Formats: sequence, C-alpha cells, structure tokens
Amino acid sequence: MTVRTRFAPSPTGYLHVGGARTALFSWAYARHFGGTFILRIEDTDLERSTPEAVQAILDGMQWLGLTHDEGPFYQMQRMERYREVIGQMLAAGTAYHCYSSKDEVEAMRERQRAAGEKPRYDGTWRPKEGKTLPTPPAGVQPVVRFRNPQDGEVTWHDVVKGQITIANRELDDLVIARPDGTPTYNFCVAVDDWDMRITHVIRGDDHVNNTPRQINILNALGATLPQYGHLPMILGSDGEKLSKRHGAVSVMDYPAQGYLPEAMLNYLARLGWGHGDDEVFSMEQFCAWFDLDHLSKSAAQFNTEKLAWLNNHYIKLADLARLEALVRPELEREGAQFDGAPNLQAVIALLRERAHTINELAETAHMFYRQPQPDAALLSQHLTEAVKPALAQFAEQCQSVEWNKAALSAMLKEVLAAHKLKMPLLAMPLRLLLTGQLQTPGIDAVLELFGRDIVLARLKDI
Repeated sequence: MTVRTRFAPSPTGYLHVGGARTALFSWAYARHFGGTFILRIEDTDLERSTPEAVQAILDGMQWLGLTHDEGPFYQMQRMERYREVIGQMLAAGTAYHCYSSKDEVEAMRERQRAAGEKPRYDGTWRPKEGKTLPTPPAGVQPVVRFRNPQDGEVTWHDVVKGQITIANRELDDLVIARPDGTPTYNFCVAVDDWDMRITHVIRGDDHVNNTPRQINILNALGATLPQYGHLPMILGSDGEKLSKRHGAVSVMDYPAQGYLPEAMLNYLARLGWGHGDDEVFSMEQFCAWFDLDHLSKSAAQFNTEKLAWLNNHYIKLADLARLEALVRPELEREGAQFDGAPNLQAVIALLRERAHTINELAETAHMFYRQPQPDAALLSQHLTEAVKPALAQFAEQCQSVEWNKAALSAMLKEVLAAHKLKMPLLAMPLRLLLTGQLQTPGIDAVLELFGRDIVLARLKDI
C-alpha cells in the first residue's frame, strides 16, 4: 500500500498553529513511507471562504516548506463529480429527496427536545418498504439526505485515541445536498478521500463527530476506509484553548515577528509527539523518526519561551547571508545608514548568540547604523572628570593601534592600568559615545566592528 495523506483546510481564515501541526504530521507521515502528500482546499462554505484566506494557507505552507505532491485541489471545482455520486446514491437508494422545510425540521427537533430525546430528522421522507411517502409539495426544491443505517454501530480504531464506537441511532440522516444542489461538507470530504485514495486521515479532534458520518457514507459507496487519527487540541500556557490573547496564532504572524521556519517546524513536531528526550532535530530526522504510535492522547501546551529558545538555536546555525537578507529590510525600515558603516554580516555574527528573533537581532544591530544619541543624564553620570583623561589617552592610542579585537583589548587594559580604573568605568562612556546604549557586546568587539575612523570621529569632542 502506498501511503497517501492529505491536509484539507477550509479557507475561512488564516492558517493557524493547530492546522500547521496537522499539515506537518500528515506531510511527515507521507515522507516517512515515501508516499504522497495532497493539499486540498475545502471551499464549499461560500459565505465564509475567501481568496485571501486561500492565499494565506498557501503562503503558510510555502513558508514552512511543506510541499505537496498533488494539488491543491479545490472542492468548488469538483461539483460535477459530487453531483454524479449523489445521482448514483439516489439510484441505489442510499440517499433520498427530502421536502421538509427548515421550519418543519426545527419543529420536529423542538418536539424531541421537549420529550427529552436527542433532536434529529424524523424520517418523514425516508423511503421504507411498505411505506407510502407524502406527495411532494409543489414548487419546493428538496434537499438530498443520506440514508444512514438505523441499527448497529460505527467502530474504528483511532490511531491516537484508540477504539471509538458510535451507535448509528445517534446519527441523523445527514443532508448531503442543499436545495440548489450544492453538496455539503461531510459528503464532499468522503468523496474526496475516496477519489484521492487517502490511506491515513490525520486531523484535529474537533472532527471526531464527523468521522462516523463519513465512514457510513464511504461504506455506502463501497469505498476502502482510511485509517483515522484525531490530534488533541493545542492549548495556551494557561491551559485554555489557544487564541489571539496568547499571542500569534496565525502561522504567518511568526515570520513577521522574526521566527525561522525550521524553528517553528521543530517546535510543532514536539507538540503532541516525541522521540525520547530529543528536543532539537532536522526535518530529515523527523521524517525518519515519525510514526503514529507516539502521538500523544493529551492536549499540548504552546510555550512561546520554548519556541524562542529554539529560534535562537537556529539563528546561531543559520547562514550569515540568509540572516543578512532577513535583517537588512528591518534595518532599512528603521532608516539605517549603511554607507561607511560596519559589515552587516560581521555585526550579525557578533550579535546572534543572544538574539531570539530576527526582529530582536535587527533591533540590536541598529546601533551600528545610526548616529548615537546618548541620554544626557546618563552621559553626565558616566563621562566623569575622572574618566575623561583615560578616554583622551584611549582616543590618542586609537590612531596607531593595530585594529583588531585582541590589540584593542590589550590597549584598553593598558589605559585602565595607567589611570587605575576598572573596565566598566571606561567601557560605559565608550558605549554611550559610540552607540548611545549602555548594553552592548564586549566593547573590544564593538570597537573592532565600528572601525578606526568612526571611533575617532565619535570621540573627537570629549
């Protein structure tokens, strides 16, 4: 059997974190077995589906690098196929026309609720041997209902949750086509999974209630059933359902905030799946390791601090040219001046050890690409009369010292010894005069990057 998985989002909003994890697991399972990963856009909700949401899904998948082998397929482009299958089901008696109005169906359900029964369609138009159906009302376009089995149970082994059984009496005769002929969600999903020969359906556990309905439709069609696995939801750090109040929940918020896709993928992979104590791994390793046996039955908690830690790890490993391409636009937006300024890749190499995001890296790097504007009170506090002679000697020796970190460090120590000062007393005013900041990396590394001319220019008026 060739493994065939699918990711099938509805384009009614952005690609959220939970959807991205579902896509990742489906993609990785197909890659693990050399199978096929399919992207399907379930866009039959015409009121809520938008082209912008479709693009957001495609952009999110592209940023994550979750490339599909087939698709994207759009359900709205498969209407003829759905109508064909509905016609076959009507002919086979596994579906039927129902002329009950919405008001009549709601009245049925109100009566059932009042009697303490589960509300459901009462089968007025369901064909039955020996039953005489009502006369279809004139001018009414019927819906098409699936003739759900009334006896027995639907049982499947969920690869995450274990065996699940639902009694057929708990299920309604589902509407599979609206009065205008437009097919409904569960029917389209079942036909798509059948036509696309899906072997494994990995999705969120909000779909558990849909699964018995889809299984019964597939059985009515004589289709081979896929294996199902329903992933528990992702919670915020407070244990509540992940939402905007926990921070970004759209995948495309994360590149905007300065996260790398490999960090997001690595983090999502550990939300509900594990490989021993391994925390950091490549996608090649993940695909080699990934199986369905180690999916967690418990909800996962999204921890932004852990994601930031991983992002820092990947920033430290990233190619400097790639980081420059990400950092430079951020600096340009802030009006950075690059003429005569330090080499940006060298600045990134110095700063990335402590940077948790690209945005943080750019914000810190900006000190090298703007004129310093030190706070007057801070400058007065640190540029004391006791320090000025040492700064003057330092500036004088800057004119001839070999300009590298080791030589600058040695020269700083000589000046400090000559004036009987400790390093912070000299380093703090130097930082303020050169960058306008009190916190920078080692002052010798900062001096080396700025270069002799800039350092002398900024110290000339002390």
